[in-house]
Amino acid sequence: MSDWTAFGRVDEDGTVYVKTAEGERVVGSWQAGAPEEGLAHFARRFSDLVTEVDLTEARLNSGAADAGGSLATIRRIRASLPEAHVVGDIDALAARLDKLATVAEEKAGEAKAAREAARGEALARKTALVEEAEKLAAESTGWKTAGDRLKEILDEWKTIRGVDKKSDGELWKRFAAARDGFTRRRGAHFASLDQQRKQAQTVKEELVAEAEKLKESTDWGVTAGQLKDLMAQWKAAPRAAKEAEQKLWERFRAAQDEFFTRRSEVFSARDNEQRANLERKQALLAEAEALDVDGDPKGAQAKLRDIQAQWHEAGRVPREAAAGLDRRLRAVDDKVRVVMDSAWRRTSKEDNPLLAQMRAQVAEAEDRLARAQAAGDTRRIKEAESALASKRQFLQLAEQAG
Repeated sequence: MSDWTAFGRVDEDGTVYVKTAEGERVVGSWQAGAPEEGLAHFARRFSDLVTEVDLTEARLNSGAADAGGSLATIRRIRASLPEAHVVGDIDALAARLDKLATVAEEKAGEAKAAREAARGEALARKTALVEEAEKLAAESTGWKTAGDRLKEILDEWKTIRGVDKKSDGELWKRFAAARDGFTRRRGAHFASLDQQRKQAQTVKEELVAEAEKLKESTDWGVTAGQLKDLMAQWKAAPRAAKEAEQKLWERFRAAQDEFFTRRSEVFSARDNEQRANLERKQALLAEAEALDVDGDPKGAQAKLRDIQAQWHEAGRVPREAAAGLDRRLRAVDDKVRVVMDSAWRRTSKEDNPLLAQMRAQVAEAEDRLARAQAAGDTRRIKEAESALASKRQFLQLAEQAG
């Protein structure tokens, strides 16, 4: 890019030529300034082409882009080169694009093979799901588990794509038949459950008795788990006769409600205490964040240690607030450590060679702007102002950091 004359020239009339292995050809005209500026303009156009090729190659190699789409882009850029209004090593770029086209063609072929393999895998997955459904329909007596699994199979079935229409239709008929057969067999089973109602009532009476024993417990965690386990057993047990079922449920639910109401009252009192602790820690944090660390680092360090001692004495706060408070206090602690450490390492700005170099660069940029203003060149003035602003900003940041 820097040696533009190696790939182009501008004649006395301002006509811009690019040099290729086949000879020179006209790519444009430049009347706006010096010949080297014209070459630079058309070289930047070439740079844009190279950037597009770089991006296409990177996306192709990373797999982020479709190989077919990348191949189309490569061919488009390659076809544009004989007429491209650019100055640069067009022959090298053409050779690079030819190699990339070969890579893209190979990757496109691999993608096609992958799609074919995916179709085969999809067919195998659906076949396995059908066989599992048929086995469940014929053998399973775990009605809820099997029914849930059939629903999962259906959900998974809907996510599988790529099977040809004929095979998909045949497999669906088998799955539907298996599901219907399971439904009929399950219906016949539950039709016989009337004979089991008395046994179900006995089971639920035992569950109610267990719940009523636990309702006075103060072992909150263990008892809550036990009651939840009893609820799971209740849901899994068959239903008793309607009237008995309702009365047992009311007793069972009342026992649970009594326990969880008492637990809620205890937890509420604990929450009130934690909220008070939260207010205390928020006040301590505000005090810590207001410390004049830069002006009086040693005093801030001593005060922070006192705040940290009070912090640990303040007690627990609500879980959702604890991490944020601790993180902010650690940030103050980190700042104190950094300032204390930098006090020993700080060097004079006047002795800093990097700052001296940056000030020289600012002076040079100011001189460049003055020359552009004297010449009345609007474009150069704009570029010089931008460069000067950037160098001043970096100098300011460096001086602040020092």
